[in-house]
Amino acid sequence: MDSARKNALKGHAAMLLFSVLVAGSFSLGHIVAPMINPAALNALRFLLAGTIIGALVVWRGEWRREYLRAPWRYGVMGGLFAIYFVTMFEGLKTAPPVSAAAVFTLTPILSAGFGWLLLRQITTPRMALALTLAAAGAIWVIFRGNTQAIMAFDIGRGEVIFFFGVLAHALYTPVIRKLNRGEPPLVFTFGMMVAAFVLLTLYGAPEILKTDWAALPAIVWITIGYLTVFASATTFFLLQYATLHLPSAKVMAYTYLVPAWVILWEFAFGNGFVAPVVLGGVAVIIVALLMLLED
Repeated sequence: MDSARKNALKGHAAMLLFSVLVAGSFSLGHIVAPMINPAALNALRFLLAGTIIGALVVWRGEWRREYLRAPWRYGVMGGLFAIYFVTMFEGLKTAPPVSAAAVFTLTPILSAGFGWLLLRQITTPRMALALTLAAAGAIWVIFRGNTQAIMAFDIGRGEVIFFFGVLAHALYTPVIRKLNRGEPPLVFTFGMMVAAFVLLTLYGAPEILKTDWAALPAIVWITIGYLTVFASATTFFLLQYATLHLPSAKVMAYTYLVPAWVILWEFAFGNGFVAPVVLGGVAVIIVALLMLLED
């Protein structure tokens, strides 16, 4: 097996794990969203996650002075992810986790569009069909299988807020390839996290100072720990690695698995199972995933 094939397979494995870990952040985020300001929570998670990644960079001896050239690149990427996470937690104040995860599945079709604009990556007719199917499945889940709500386009406020974050996330994927100048994924992730922390601290300074950190419930700290280790440091590295070895549309195709994982996370948390009618949309999304993963 040639090295390109091996790297592609590793990229697929990275994105499979990515989808599981991201799903957990929706369920936990829905629980803690009303308890802490989104900017304050994410500034802390980027500080902690950036510290972990920075330590790994130093430990592995991957840091080079030349990686600091054009530092504005890290600001662009950090800004996109700051927008994504703030809107996610703001949206989860009112949007159910499965519904928010379905909004997240719109990322691939948006990412394919940005991939063409920035990198001229071509979307084949089959991929276009898969993206369309997935979008239809996502809409079905977002509206909980209610055809009247679909016809009236009666979408919740939380879902609308999070959609703008999804736009930022979709743009992030091709931007990595556009702006990377040979930096290792770990170094690139570290630079993005530092930039995101700085931007969120500047943006959310008043809320950060107002937050009574000592009085926060234990579940908030558990969520911050999960977000820091698994949904930040780990998933960002997985995304960076996969993006360097797979087309943008294929990388984001794995987001289609997130609603299915969220359903299982919610069931594990004792929140019951989704209505059977909603599972139809999830099934369509998974079919689209299989179509996108074919060469």
